[in-house]
Amino acid sequence: MCAMDLAFQSLAMVSDLLSTGDITSVELTEVCLSQINSSESQVNAFVTISSDLAMQQATNADIAWQNWINGKSDQKPSPLNGVPLAIKDVICVSDIVASAGSMILKEFVPPYDSTASERLRDAGAIFLGKTNTDEFAMGSSTETSAFGPTHNPWDLNRVPGGSSGGSAAAVSAGMTYGALGTDTGGSVRQPAAMCGVVGLKPTYGRVSRYGLIAFGSSLDQIGTLTRTVEDAALLLQAISGPDLKDSTTLQQKPPNYLEVLSKTDNLKGVRVGVEQEHTTGSLQPEVEKSVQDTIKTLKHLGAEIVPVQLPHTQHALEAYYLIANAEASANLARYDGIRFGQRRTGKNLWETYINTRSKGFGTEVKRRIMLGTYALTAGYYEDYYLNAQKVRTLVQKDFVLAFSKVDVIVGPVTPTTAFKIGEKIEDPLQMYLSDIFTLSGNLAGIPGISLPCGFDQSGLPIGVQLLGPTFGEQQLLTIAHIYQQATDWHKHIPRLEH
Repeated sequence: MCAMDLAFQSLAMVSDLLSTGDITSVELTEVCLSQINSSESQVNAFVTISSDLAMQQATNADIAWQNWINGKSDQKPSPLNGVPLAIKDVICVSDIVASAGSMILKEFVPPYDSTASERLRDAGAIFLGKTNTDEFAMGSSTETSAFGPTHNPWDLNRVPGGSSGGSAAAVSAGMTYGALGTDTGGSVRQPAAMCGVVGLKPTYGRVSRYGLIAFGSSLDQIGTLTRTVEDAALLLQAISGPDLKDSTTLQQKPPNYLEVLSKTDNLKGVRVGVEQEHTTGSLQPEVEKSVQDTIKTLKHLGAEIVPVQLPHTQHALEAYYLIANAEASANLARYDGIRFGQRRTGKNLWETYINTRSKGFGTEVKRRIMLGTYALTAGYYEDYYLNAQKVRTLVQKDFVLAFSKVDVIVGPVTPTTAFKIGEKIEDPLQMYLSDIFTLSGNLAGIPGISLPCGFDQSGLPIGVQLLGPTFGEQQLLTIAHIYQQATDWHKHIPRLEH
């Protein structure tokens, strides 16, 4: 198998090759670093490339595999042992810069791992580096990063989606076999759809947020970007579970997500909900057709299609941006130039605050801090923030009622395919609408997955979204896997010119 073909294999496939000794982790890591070297100047998927660390980890991973293969160890290494991965730059990895895509943190080196990255490290995964992100994960296109925009591997003039655009682009371009992202309002699923990969947002509390640089604490969730659903299950298995460092995690051991994936190849007995309002009207025609084709495929596989009503999701956009920005204004108050991060000194304490924050934060972050602070101001709190929380409760109740009738809900991920870089950056309201189909899942705290389901006339990927009930990842992954095995959209790869 040539290096180019190897770069676009699934995580599960290369894991099997490692376990049989047909390939080494050093060889896999060299393939990824070579792909990064040849494509990074065009894509800008990474903020930091940790090649020395990756090669050292790969060497250690190979020793573990050889000891098991040669009978020197009774303990079989983890399926992730020796597999190169990438981490979004809002997730801390010890001794590697965690900039959150911002100038204010461009020199911040955390002395500790996030729980998610610690679990990957313990599993023997290889850290290729930190991927580009909208500043503090605030954006839908990975254009607000202080380190320049990431480009979509399918069309370098277009955005990869955001805020996990660097992770999605890296997987799509064959630079890594999987990546961690974060999803506050759709920031894993939306770039996955635009880059033609699989994006999984777990239930809020399924994965620890310890070591995640916060945007909206009641909305943020670490998720995965991979080439296949099976790969997503492998990564989720490694990073999920209770954590004493994060009181919001579910204090129960997660189920085995892999054991049910291959037990059936049909959807008999599965009830798939369709919200009619989400599949008509504002969608790009090719997106609407691909979603409708997906529904037909699910029905052909044996699923029962059931209409569902989610009446309050029409207000989710407004509620989300009030809650998210309010939480952002509180979370980002800590960046004052005193305790950590970049400092711009002034004549006095007040001037130091002003200099640090005005020069350290970008335009979008400042906009959201101001909007969030306004929503929390005395006199406006009840009209804005409190009412937004009431809408959130109604959205949650809508989903609870819907999932009493169906197993999953299917719909679009984004209204359009990837738009051109610069097209919406000056129009925040249009940019915010990119998340209109994903953010209700964050308000409700439920799991969701984006799957490749087609291409538009320009050859740009289209994604379809499946939403499941709280802690319903096992069923969600099973249904997504059956759909993916019956289609070949995930097998297409972009052809970057080198």
